[in-house]
Amino acid sequence: MTDSPLPSLAKPKHNQWLILIAAFKLAQALLFAALGVGALKLLHKDAADLLAQLAEHLHHTPETRFVNFLLKYAPLVNDHLLRRIGAMVFIYAGLDLIEGIGLYLEQTWAEYLTLAITASFLPLEVFEVFRRITLIRVSLLVVNALVFLYLLILVTGRQRGKSDPSFTGDN
Repeated sequence: MTDSPLPSLAKPKHNQWLILIAAFKLAQALLFAALGVGALKLLHKDAADLLAQLAEHLHHTPETRFVNFLLKYAPLVNDHLLRRIGAMVFIYAGLDLIEGIGLYLEQTWAEYLTLAITASFLPLEVFEVFRRITLIRVSLLVVNALVFLYLLILVTGRQRGKSDPSFTGDN
């Protein structure tokens, strides 16, 4: 036998933060797909009546603002609006799915796509937090801001590395 070095059989190291962001995007895609299915299942049904039955079944208290809001505006929901809501959430689920898969595969285009989409929603999230502070709104803002900052640092670092002749790409 010779003492030749064996080729490395180790799996390539993945960026664990990109994998985590991809998992978040894929979970979000599942949530939006479920919302789309729910919207389409309400077609040709009386949404106001179904919500009233659900509120009664869950022993809704009159102080619950969100449930009261839903019950007040549920009669405005018609089949045309449900189709539009379903289409929009399916489109967003598709975008999240594309982002998640691209980030999992560590594709640069997915980093740019996620950066752009996340940046486009940050002003709205800031507005919503200032309008009414809740734990969910603040948590979503913090998570999306961290995702945006991480991807921005990753992308700009890669761009700086391309212009640096001593850059090896092994960061």
